[in-house]
Amino acid sequence: MPSHQEKMIHHFPRRIILVRHGESEVNEDEGILEHVPNHKIKLIKKGAEQARATGRMIKEIVSEEEAWKVLFYVSPSNRTRETMEEIISRGGTFEKNRIVGVREECRLREQHFGNFQDLEERRKIKRSRVRYGKFFYRVPEGESSADVYDRVSSFLEGLWRDMESNKFGNEMNLIVVSHGLTILLFLMKWFNWTINQFEELANPANCEYRVLELGPDGEYSLASYHQIDELKKWGLSDEMIEDQIIRARGLQPFLDRKCLVAPTDDSASDDSLGYYFDEK
Repeated sequence: MPSHQEKMIHHFPRRIILVRHGESEVNEDEGILEHVPNHKIKLIKKGAEQARATGRMIKEIVSEEEAWKVLFYVSPSNRTRETMEEIISRGGTFEKNRIVGVREECRLREQHFGNFQDLEERRKIKRSRVRYGKFFYRVPEGESSADVYDRVSSFLEGLWRDMESNKFGNEMNLIVVSHGLTILLFLMKWFNWTINQFEELANPANCEYRVLELGPDGEYSLASYHQIDELKKWGLSDEMIEDQIIRARGLQPFLDRKCLVAPTDDSASDDSLGYYFDEK
C-alpha cells in the first residue's frame, strides 16, 4: 500500500520550469526607460525568435510523458506576456488541450527601479549595488532584492499549499515566465540558499530556462535535467551542487555510498551524476 509521502508525490507537478523573457526594447536602447514605463517595454524581433526556440525546447522536455499538461504563471509586464504568447501559440508549440491555464501573477514582476528612469542614474545605481551587495541594496524610490524575495516567498507559499492540496497532478508541468532577478530569488527561496550563495549567482540570459524536476523523495532538483557544468557556470558552489544531486537521486543512494565533494579543479569534465558517488 503506498505511503502518505508516495501519495503526495503522485500529486506534485512533474517539473517547474523558470523562463526569463526574451530580448526587449531595452536591449536595443536602454534610454527608452526615460519615457516608457518599465512594465510596458516590449519584445523585439530577436526576443520573439528566442521565445519560440525556447518553447520548442521546453516541449521536448515536457512531452517525455504521454499525458503531459502545462500551466503557465506569468509576470504582468508586456515583455513576459509576449514571451509566453510566443512560446504558446505563435511558435505552434503547445496544443490547446495541453494547456490547463495561464495565470498572471503580480508577485513575479521585475524589481521596481522607480518610475521613469534617468539613464545615467540607472547606471550609477547598478554600480552602487555591486559595491553594497545586490540582496540588501535598495534602489532609491524602488525595491531591494530583499523586497522581491519577500513577495516571491508569498507566491511560493501559496504554490506549496496548492501542491499539498492535490490541485496538480504528476503529469503537470508548471512554466513560470518572469525576470532574471526574480528567477534567482525564486530558486534562493525554494532551495533555502543563503544570501552569500545568492550573491554568487549569475543572472539567466534572455529566454534561458531552469528546470526543477521532481525526484524520488519528493524533492525538486536542477541536477535531474541540467549538467553539472551548467550548474557551475550559473554560480552554484560545490556544496550547492552536492545538495542538488542528493535531491535528484534521493537520500538513500547518498546514505549507501560515499559521496564525493565536487572537485574544484577546472579540468574535471565528467558531467554525470554518478561522478559524485563512489559506485563501489
